[in-house]
Amino acid sequence: MEIQKKLFELQDIGYAEFQSKLTPTVPRETFIGVRVPEVRKLAKSYSKDKECQEFLKKLPHQYYDENMLHGLLLSEMKDYDACISAVDIFLPYVDNWAVCDIMAPKVFKKHKEELLEKIKIWAASNQVYTCRFGLEMLMTHFLDEDYKPEYLEIAAGVHSEEYYVNMMIAWFFATALAKQWDTTIPYITENRLSEWVHNKTIQKARESYRITDEQKRFLKGLKR
Repeated sequence: MEIQKKLFELQDIGYAEFQSKLTPTVPRETFIGVRVPEVRKLAKSYSKDKECQEFLKKLPHQYYDENMLHGLLLSEMKDYDACISAVDIFLPYVDNWAVCDIMAPKVFKKHKEELLEKIKIWAASNQVYTCRFGLEMLMTHFLDEDYKPEYLEIAAGVHSEEYYVNMMIAWFFATALAKQWDTTIPYITENRLSEWVHNKTIQKARESYRITDEQKRFLKGLKR
């Protein structure tokens, strides 16, 4: 309750209205209205606190902002196994893209091999935000020095009717085009993605400053 009280002390009603419009799947009354930088500060200050451990156990939370704080507290965890366990406990309670996307555990960078196997499980989930989180972790950690072309199949193998899953697949492939063009472009030229994801990938890639003008012109001609 002390943590909830602290969140209300940081309340900004106008910001709550703004947030609620960005996340229409979440009831307006669950928004306290704490700005993300303030939630991040709270997460850092509470990450080693005993009350933090109690807070993480109390699910589901009542407020959107509590879920945001929960995601940021998980991001601060230092022990990989404990973090994975806590993430798995929390993911079924994640009900919007913002809370899903705020989670970025720093400890994942040191455990790539184990993380990849976990990502495959998350990405195959029929829970919208568990799947989205898995794809986001794949995009975050496996499109640079640890990249292998077969990782693209993890994302391409996800077939969903869910907007927030398909949006992440498109974001993943647009990022892959920017970072690994040669091995990613066949997914577009050979129409390996659903029509919606295909066209959204092209749109997002053409909006990226990391894609050359020549590549953008080429992609424009591939719209379906």
